[in-house]
Amino acid sequence: MRPSGRDLSEMRQVSIETGITKHAEGSCLIKVGDTHVICTATIEDRVPPFIKGSGLGWVTAEYGMLPRSTSSRMRREASAGKQGGRTVEIQRLIGRALRAGVDRSALGERQISIDCDVIQADGGTRCAAITGGWVALRLAVNKLMKAGDVVSDPLVDPVAAVSCGIYAGQAVLDLDYPEDSDAGVDGNFILTGSKKLIEVQMSAEGSTFSREQMDKLMDLAEKGVGELVEIQKAACS
Repeated sequence: MRPSGRDLSEMRQVSIETGITKHAEGSCLIKVGDTHVICTATIEDRVPPFIKGSGLGWVTAEYGMLPRSTSSRMRREASAGKQGGRTVEIQRLIGRALRAGVDRSALGERQISIDCDVIQADGGTRCAAITGGWVALRLAVNKLMKAGDVVSDPLVDPVAAVSCGIYAGQAVLDLDYPEDSDAGVDGNFILTGSKKLIEVQMSAEGSTFSREQMDKLMDLAEKGVGELVEIQKAACS
């Protein structure tokens, strides 16, 4: 039924390779099927002005897609002189998703910036960026802890994200581009490792959906995030 031949509750193949860049405090390449995203973490001894002096840390994110990450070349946003609305929305989503798993008091008054660069897109780029972004963040925090710059672990719970939707009338897990572009309902689910919800983005793209269908999508999301968290932990061990 699915174009890829996967079962309804089957994720695409996921891999996370860490330490892919020389200079970043944390880095990884996450592959979710044919969606590939490079995530890097940078530690800075400063925070935004609105929390300066509070003793709290900050985690923020930037997101971008390379010109040939898609089937036809996209113009670089830098050449247009500004970021598009989609880019701004996604990087804000990544930042607040990752902050939900952080004890900002334990982090101390420093900022960790997560850069997510999509080098190949086939659906679910924001979910892959969040999932890989947490790995880059985990690796950067590990360095802080090893150096003794933080006393207790500021990462209280892993954070991961997965897409779910209604495709051909069925609830499916982890939509690739052919499914995403033709789904009647499309959603992104961001959860912690302990299955607490951070954010759910749901929209009816061509048909409405019932409470029963929503429950099925939630069950699929919990299954998918559970699998992703295990892959995250293995990558960071």
